[in-house]
Amino acid sequence: MNTQLISKTLKSCYSQDLCYPKVKDDWDSENPTLGMCAITSLLVHDYLGGDIAKIKVDGISHYFNIIEGKIVDFTCEQFSFQLDYSNYHIVDYDTILTEECRIRYELLKRKFVNILLEDIDKEINNCQKCLALVEKFPDSNSVHLGINNDIVLIGEAPANNGWRKSHKVWHDINGNMLPSGKNLNKLFSYIDRDIMDTTFLECCKCFPKKRQSLKNCSANCHDFMKRQLEILNPKIIVTLGEVPTRIILNEKFEKFSDVVGNIYEIDGFKVLPLYHPSPISPLSYKGNVPFIEKLRDFL
Repeated sequence: MNTQLISKTLKSCYSQDLCYPKVKDDWDSENPTLGMCAITSLLVHDYLGGDIAKIKVDGISHYFNIIEGKIVDFTCEQFSFQLDYSNYHIVDYDTILTEECRIRYELLKRKFVNILLEDIDKEINNCQKCLALVEKFPDSNSVHLGINNDIVLIGEAPANNGWRKSHKVWHDINGNMLPSGKNLNKLFSYIDRDIMDTTFLECCKCFPKKRQSLKNCSANCHDFMKRQLEILNPKIIVTLGEVPTRIILNEKFEKFSDVVGNIYEIDGFKVLPLYHPSPISPLSYKGNVPFIEKLRDFL
């Protein structure tokens, strides 16, 4: 993700409820970056790395980022004068993230993620690449957001009677939890996590009318998925079954059973392949039990 996209999206996110409490009454849309420096620097660090730095401006702390030795300050425009960065010092991420700051930061990040994901969904809805091969879901989001994005589950493709129509992940159009969801929820109980609280997406964004179209359709959707993962920035990706695993790992295996339960690093992401949770497979539950505890390290 580049600095231009981050800067543009952040400007659409800023609002008075995100402002640092001591200057909240002074915030208005004419000066949207006022009181946003701490939470902005945290978000920029999450996506671009580097360091977070601090200077004093009129006795008040001002935070910004240093990336590859260069100063990146998305909130400097709140000041009517040129800032002197010469006496900055590096600060620890967790030191900034007080409880008060955490609440504002999590709200900012959710707004940020939602805006970017909505833009991709518009592109998916307008995509014509597989038009004759798929059923589209124009009134749905292609990503279910959990309580956070530490774990992202990736399935192969939406069903034609599933969550993209019911608007409730892991549920059919009658509101019943699907068997795969029940199985996966049992597995996630080992790590005290509900799958309804866990972010989920599919590598193919529409329903392929024929199974043999899945590979080609998934290839056409690959850029969408890649960009969604970049936005979600998970600590670990869990691929559910062979199809999404081959796509994420770029087919670097012969037997699926050889890779299940191992953690790989691909494009900067850690990936844990699991057997598909459908009860049709005899390994969907018992086969995954030995590996599910590995996710605790990422919570």
